[in-house]
Amino acid sequence: MLDAPNGIHYASWGETRVPDSDLERLVAAVPAPLAPALRQRAYYFVPLAIADTGENLVAPAYTVELGDRAVCHRNASFGDTEAVFLSTRLVEDRFGLAFEFFINVAHNFVEAAGVPDSFSTLVWSQAEARVRGETSQDAWETRRRALEPQPGINPSGGASIDERARNAFFESSFSDALAIYMLSLAVDFDYHDLREREYPLLAAPALAERLRHVAALFPSNAGYEFQIHYRRKG
Repeated sequence: MLDAPNGIHYASWGETRVPDSDLERLVAAVPAPLAPALRQRAYYFVPLAIADTGENLVAPAYTVELGDRAVCHRNASFGDTEAVFLSTRLVEDRFGLAFEFFINVAHNFVEAAGVPDSFSTLVWSQAEARVRGETSQDAWETRRRALEPQPGINPSGGASIDERARNAFFESSFSDALAIYMLSLAVDFDYHDLREREYPLLAAPALAERLRHVAALFPSNAGYEFQIHYRRKG
């Protein structure tokens, strides 16, 4: 088990085909202020994490048979440690592995520390303004449910809000924004690389507003830089 300079616990095992230097830089991109909430988490980069079989199972190398049984990540508890096993051989590039790692880190952070009130205020103002799109299927669906008219009348005289859906929207949208922010620190990518078919992607100016807010809450570590470019040169 290794401790990155930012306080994140991680290890690599088996034929991951990920150079140690790439893995070190990937893990070190997690902003240090996140680490205290993740102190009981450990991230294991393995060739394949096998789907639930009633036991904790990872494969030391890739085979077609095991690949058919593998999942992108799998969680397991070992005493006081919550382990997250990440399959390095189910993704074809650094972008895919990085995003899988960062979305797990983001969800783990939200589970431990919750969502900053200032971020919730921001995204709810965007939702009320009917800003186009969202950052994931979960965020899209929970936002839609939160805004649907509910039985009953609130004190202001309008339709009541589905608070459970709204809180779920806060959690999913913050996890997404935090993961995309960390991804931007580690990998140069086009925002549309995140597009999925089931929902429209959040409008770029709205995402930029969210990411700048997250960057202010969790500044990047030394050696990493946060930038937003609306158009690529050339």
